[in-house]
Amino acid sequence: MKRFLSVATAALLMTGAATAQKVNLGIKAGANFSNIDVDNGFDYKTKTGFHAGLLAHIHVAPQFAIQPEVMYSRQGAIEQPGNNETKVDLGYINVPVMLQYMFDNGFRLQAGPQVGFLFNAKRETNNVETDVKNELKTVDFGIGAGLGYVHAPSGFGVDARYNLGLSDISETSTLKTTNRGFQVGVFYLFKHKD
Repeated sequence: MKRFLSVATAALLMTGAATAQKVNLGIKAGANFSNIDVDNGFDYKTKTGFHAGLLAHIHVAPQFAIQPEVMYSRQGAIEQPGNNETKVDLGYINVPVMLQYMFDNGFRLQAGPQVGFLFNAKRETNNVETDVKNELKTVDFGIGAGLGYVHAPSGFGVDARYNLGLSDISETSTLKTTNRGFQVGVFYLFKHKD
């Protein structure tokens, strides 16, 4: 809880300090290719999901920006022991805060922390769904890094990012279990300013 409060406070301070700078609000959506990593080396298969939400692109210097986002994200993994397939479907409200270096040609390098809040969690085997939210921690911490591009005249852009979970998401296992995922998306900045 202390870590969550620290991240939330830092995000608010950064946003507040940047209110005099150029701010663009936008929407974003795309695909997730997620997985779960377990310390015992168990091999889950990648699960495809989606993310969608809001962002604020805040210029803090000519080449630097901060981009906080609030995204609903469908994540998880697929377990295939023998012939049975089990899908682990996790829904998070993710709040990444990306620091971006902006090149003059529209490309952006980005990296930063992310906190995720577990919204729902289900396991499905043979078309039977089970709620497993009580088996998982409600908060997930991670970092993300990637590349983006915005077409300045239109405000449309594309984004690719790898998210690496740092905290153990399992409430019941003694093995460290973390989220992993690659995401690609498109976004639109309203009233975009260069």
